[in-house]
Amino acid sequence: MKRITPPYPARHLPRRPRRWPFAASRPPAEVPIIARTLRVGGSRLHYLSAGEAGPPLVLVHGFSSSSRWWRHNIGPLARQHRVYALDLVGFGRSWPKHRFTLDRAMEAVLLWMDAVGLERADLCGHSMGGFLCMRLAAAYPELVRRLVLVDAAGLPFDAPLATLMRRAYRSSRHTGLRFVPTSVTTTLQAGPLVLLQAARDLLGRDARDLLSQIRTPTLVIWGEEDALIPLSLGLSLHMGIAHSRLAVIPGAGHNVMYEQPEAFNLLVLDFLT
Repeated sequence: MKRITPPYPARHLPRRPRRWPFAASRPPAEVPIIARTLRVGGSRLHYLSAGEAGPPLVLVHGFSSSSRWWRHNIGPLARQHRVYALDLVGFGRSWPKHRFTLDRAMEAVLLWMDAVGLERADLCGHSMGGFLCMRLAAAYPELVRRLVLVDAAGLPFDAPLATLMRRAYRSSRHTGLRFVPTSVTTTLQAGPLVLLQAARDLLGRDARDLLSQIRTPTLVIWGEEDALIPLSLGLSLHMGIAHSRLAVIPGAGHNVMYEQPEAFNLLVLDFLT
């Protein structure tokens, strides 16, 4: 019988997590971040890389975003890992900007890992990227050493698109005004066609059948006040994946890695090491 861990986190963070001085602008130790572009199949994938030592860690962004959303995480995580942050096909600086499907995005990630020479890596996916990482871990367990799911999509929303847009707006208040330029830029980079195709594809998916297939050690990180994908779905995700742990970040919304990067980075580093 599959062992289900307790439905509340083994590590529930304090209300006021420790912060680095000026953490919103830069980590305490600068790590060079290199931007690269790689052609795989019929796509051109843009990605960021940082760090030279430690196991590889691949960061996969969510809907309407890009590798820029990991700006407060790449440097700190790269002190112990070789970090890669991808722009999925159609998002950020990756091309083409049409015919987006989750299947195509997953295929491009697999081709990219092979081209970069990643035989096995830790995967960390946020929102839609979390769903892609779940699919990779279920279908290709030999490629995934450890899995981190951050406010991951995949379970049924049971709400129309208009309602989800309102919930996304409510959740965005946690990121503050400084996040607006990044959010607007990455939305414009994707464009309406890619966003519409991605939204339709994602809303038509159901990851419940995948959960029992994931045998990779998994950390589920959730924002306590996520209005877009509520904590109840995070609990269901955690309880459906064997060998998973749940960590709830108090006061955080949907974009926990950007809103509370210090707490997020500590959780990820502790889990991966």
